[in-house]
Amino acid sequence: MTDEIPHGTSEPRDSGAVLRFTLDLPQPAHRVWPAVATPEGLREWLAAVERLEPRLGGAVTLRWLNPGDDGDDAVEHGTVTAWDPEHVAEYTVAVHGRVRFHLEPAWAGAIGTVLRFTDEVAAAGDADRLSRLAGWHQHFAYLLAALDGRPRDWSQWDPDRYRELYAG
Repeated sequence: MTDEIPHGTSEPRDSGAVLRFTLDLPQPAHRVWPAVATPEGLREWLAAVERLEPRLGGAVTLRWLNPGDDGDDAVEHGTVTAWDPEHVAEYTVAVHGRVRFHLEPAWAGAIGTVLRFTDEVAAAGDADRLSRLAGWHQHFAYLLAALDGRPRDWSQWDPDRYRELYAG
């Protein structure tokens, strides 16, 4: 399933890096939007949402459900920095920086959606950048599964796929 996810790219910036992924999804935007912009949808592939005020300037609190190396969940507080229903959801949070989901219709006559994802981070270096690319790649595989009706079972979290993506 993760072979369906194109590899992300990164662009260095003075203050860090911008990570990018573009996904061509077969689902229409009205099915993709809840996955990137609602507590129920985000929990199925990314993080538990402890707070989300769906408006520009609203508060957001995300609790990552894939434990880190120390076994703890990471909680991030931030702000909704862009909000255009069924088009743009953007959250700026402490560790992950500015995370933007931009939905566009697929080519003329198609039903699908193009998801353009960017993550602007204050990257610590190549290892941090590669770790983030691997993590997002893995989460986008979970997004595809969730959109197909198979949400992530976080009790089955296994870091092996992340390590494989990071290594390679």
